[in-house]
Amino acid sequence: SDNKFFAEINKIGQVPLPPYIKRSKQLASDKNNYQTVFADKHKIGSAAAPTAGLHFTKKLLKKIKDKGILIKYVTLHVGLGTFAPVKVEKITDHKMHSEFAMVSKSTIKAILETKKKSARVIAVGTTSCRTLESLDFEKIKKINIEAQSFWTDIFIYPGYKFQVVDALITNFHLPSSTLMMLVSALGGKKNLEKAYQEAVAKKYRFFSYGDAMFIN
Repeated sequence: SDNKFFAEINKIGQVPLPPYIKRSKQLASDKNNYQTVFADKHKIGSAAAPTAGLHFTKKLLKKIKDKGILIKYVTLHVGLGTFAPVKVEKITDHKMHSEFAMVSKSTIKAILETKKKSARVIAVGTTSCRTLESLDFEKIKKINIEAQSFWTDIFIYPGYKFQVVDALITNFHLPSSTLMMLVSALGGKKNLEKAYQEAVAKKYRFFSYGDAMFIN
């Protein structure tokens, strides 16, 4: 059965830590540390954690909700290609890996209501951002709201016009990566350069287990 199969995989498999975390062996704590508190154990398929989400504890999520902020979830099965650097001279020549995503009816409804109120949609992580921006938002606004599931290879880089996401919480990324290009598209190259210079000067932690920034 599927349950037995996944139980066995869970027993013998290893946590797919990023390639820049170099250890001779994994730690027992990696299974918990490299997992968000809101991960859905019934939706197995991601090869990497949405690391911006690692900053959120159940206690923090409750505090956010208590302030009247609506929290909704999306699913993106992150592929190993998320760690791949851009090696082409022209950005438009880069081919993104394809990933499977799901957005529930209630999440789509919440986005539409938020936009009607001129409030902000804040994505937690580049994975959430790419999922939301992959929605055919203009079409969704005109038809009955339904849950969406799809494959996406969206590549967001400077010049891209965001349809859904207004702000982003994200970690500090590797240079020459598609993730760095995405945050530059939203925050602007000059602003990002200033943020990274400050992060280096003040010794912020970078990458998966590192610090986060808020891009407005």
